[in-house]
Amino acid sequence: MSVAETLEIIERLDPVLSAFLDVWGERALSDERDADPGLPLSGLPFAVKGPSGIRSYAARRLIAAGAVPVGSTSVPGPGTYWQTWGLGAHGPTRNPWRADRTPGGSSAGSAAAVAAGMVGLATGSDGAGSVRIPAAWCGVFGLKTTNGLLPSPDRTGLASAGVLTRTAEEARAYLRCVLDEYAPAPPALPVRVVWSADLGFAATDPEVAAVARAAVERLVSHGVVRRGGEGIALLDPAAAWSAVRGGRPADGAAIRAENDRRLDEVFTRTELLLTPATPNRPHGHEGPGEHYSTALTWAFNLSGHPAASIPAGFTNDGCPVGLQLVAARGADVSLLEMAVAAQRQLIMVRPWPPTNSPR
Repeated sequence: MSVAETLEIIERLDPVLSAFLDVWGERALSDERDADPGLPLSGLPFAVKGPSGIRSYAARRLIAAGAVPVGSTSVPGPGTYWQTWGLGAHGPTRNPWRADRTPGGSSAGSAAAVAAGMVGLATGSDGAGSVRIPAAWCGVFGLKTTNGLLPSPDRTGLASAGVLTRTAEEARAYLRCVLDEYAPAPPALPVRVVWSADLGFAATDPEVAAVARAAVERLVSHGVVRRGGEGIALLDPAAAWSAVRGGRPADGAAIRAENDRRLDEVFTRTELLLTPATPNRPHGHEGPGEHYSTALTWAFNLSGHPAASIPAGFTNDGCPVGLQLVAARGADVSLLEMAVAAQRQLIMVRPWPPTNSPR
């Protein structure tokens, strides 16, 4: 898709979805005209997360490869509870599948823009689930890289760079650009997996769990994965995550150490840990109430493992559900290739497509 086509779609859809903070139309067209055709991503339109996204390491690497930034996407506005909304140029960001629901956060606009077809790739960052949650709720692919693999401005070490694309396969271009070494190899199928609906502590919505588990069963039946043992029970990481975020890492050290031990044991007998990406479906714009959308994601911001969300299906009310894939630390390329293999088998009958006139 050309930059001009991208800008036309944004102009048509964004007044309703409000996925963008700023659109850099003239600059993007100029950058496309000046793009070096010999570069691997020459002329590829992409979006960056939030007002500072253009300065991120990932954005700089993508631009160096010839990609063209077309705008910055929405992030939560001031005082947003649990980072679950985006606030774009046209108001609150809407979920392309359900305009009465949030796309999640904090990479809200990036996920909505990709889901609606405004861009094929958008950068994100993930400190508690901020890539994986909106990816799950918008029915797209989202990847959180291994903590520390790429430069991050987050001094706590919780946040990692990430990307949102329509499919895992489309995220390969991102990893090729941001990693100094990229040596993909197709996974030896079937991949050993451990499944957990709740990680031992989360209050997962039964229908969300059922949709994600059904996706796992489809992968088993297609020979993509095989069971590698029983599930895992972690300690609830909420207090430890909050302690680290608040600058008191010692207060969460015991929980963190015990969960690391349990995760290290799991990855001695499996290549992937599978869970629902979120314990709940996307909530309305009034807020999540007492539900912690981060309950199944932030353990891996503490532990540092790479994790991704792939579309798993839909609840009966038409809300997308994501399946979270977690791999060993540093196994980002392998995780992506396993996600590619998995997503190819999860062909879903969607209740309605992301529409040019959102519900």
